[in-house]
Amino acid sequence: MGNEKERVAVIGAGSWGTALALVLADNGHPIQLWTRNERQKDEINDRHTNEKYLPGITLPDKIIAINSLEEALNGIETVVLAVPTKAIRETLREIIKFQLQPLTIVHVSKGIEPDSLLRISEMIDEEMPKRILKDIVVLSGPSHAEEVSLRHPTTVAVSSKNMEAAEKIQDLFMNQHFRVYTNPDLIGVEIGGALKNIIALAAGISDGLGFGDNAKAALITRGLAEISRLGTKMGANPLTFSGLAGIGDLIVTCTSVHSRNWRAGNMLGKGQKLEDVLMSMGMVVEGVRTTKAAYQLAQKYNCKMPITEILYQILFNDVNAKIAGERLMARLKTNEMEDLVDILSEQMEQL
Repeated sequence: MGNEKERVAVIGAGSWGTALALVLADNGHPIQLWTRNERQKDEINDRHTNEKYLPGITLPDKIIAINSLEEALNGIETVVLAVPTKAIRETLREIIKFQLQPLTIVHVSKGIEPDSLLRISEMIDEEMPKRILKDIVVLSGPSHAEEVSLRHPTTVAVSSKNMEAAEKIQDLFMNQHFRVYTNPDLIGVEIGGALKNIIALAAGISDGLGFGDNAKAALITRGLAEISRLGTKMGANPLTFSGLAGIGDLIVTCTSVHSRNWRAGNMLGKGQKLEDVLMSMGMVVEGVRTTKAAYQLAQKYNCKMPITEILYQILFNDVNAKIAGERLMARLKTNEMEDLVDILSEQMEQL
């Protein structure tokens, strides 16, 4: 009994939830993987596959798919929350109905809620009663589900207000294929993970327009400056954006065909309408919703975010992508060093 591994519930059987369930199962943890879809449940349990989300991958026997949220939560102390940002509140409200004992919630989605402008950890804190919320941990970093499921080397960061909780989750996930670092900057890890999707959409549009590598390199570099500028104003440590949850996640999301945000942007750049793109993707494109939230945050914090602002115009005001790109290039001249000075000044004010 003493060597028995902790049973973990993974809520959400999309590509990322399933890939993380696989990592945990490889580490010997029995997994209760919750899905609403009965056919998906039967496929996972009978054939040990999840072809829609991870084609060609055989899932370990330790992953058991469950339709009933009450059953999935039975005897659970750690929940991996792997649902889209827009489904977070609804899912938490369902969890509350069945959960009696304290939970550590590991959220692995990347987004910000428009209008409320809350990060996911803040949404969890707002929804969950204190009697059943033990700790909140965020897991983020450059990590395509497709590569994780193939057990290709992947490195991520975990963060929490309680670093003991972060270290526990580090131990839970870490193995020879999946390396986990801790980072005490919860705000920075969440902001980096959310905002990189905006820049990935812009990079996809740039590629769709045929603008080439020079333009994409500029977008990634100037995008990182935007993320750092806003993140610092929100209380993040600028150093986080030089790490896995910042530049690491930004590079992988802006340059890979695995990235659904890049793919969506690429289709937009080739002239497709947003509604058609989202319908054809068949999966949530977090960057679209996050662009709206970041646009609102830029106004709230009086923060210069030209890439975000242009992308907002493309997505929500139907501005032509090529014309928008030309507008971005035609902005008033500025000094690159001023951005770094601004970010450092913000950090000094917080010390």
